[in-house]
Amino acid sequence: MPTFQSNPLNPSPTHRLLKKYPGLFGIPFVLIIVGASFGLQSFTQTRYDLQDQKVKQVTHEQALGLDRKKKKFDIREEYYKLSAASEQDWEPKRIQRPEGLPEWGVPPTEPPSTNS
Repeated sequence: MPTFQSNPLNPSPTHRLLKKYPGLFGIPFVLIIVGASFGLQSFTQTRYDLQDQKVKQVTHEQALGLDRKKKKFDIREEYYKLSAASEQDWEPKRIQRPEGLPEWGVPPTEPPSTNS
């Protein structure tokens, strides 16, 4: 005899009903999925409406001709402009060194001696 009996002594009416008709277990699940789909429809419609408004704003700016005034950005061109400007507008100036600092910087310190 097994330790647990397969048939409970007092089965509930719900248990008997589900045992007799197992399809009843999936019906609430399917209803929730279908209901959620209809419930979320308004949110997804709002999302697509907002995206459509953004696209229409961009096309409105294009209709005004704001795109024609803009120059296409090229990183290489900007680099050459900045490098040419930096070569022309500056000259090296020497600053005074702090008191006590030698002309060529700080002399290296002596390494610790190892007596082996």
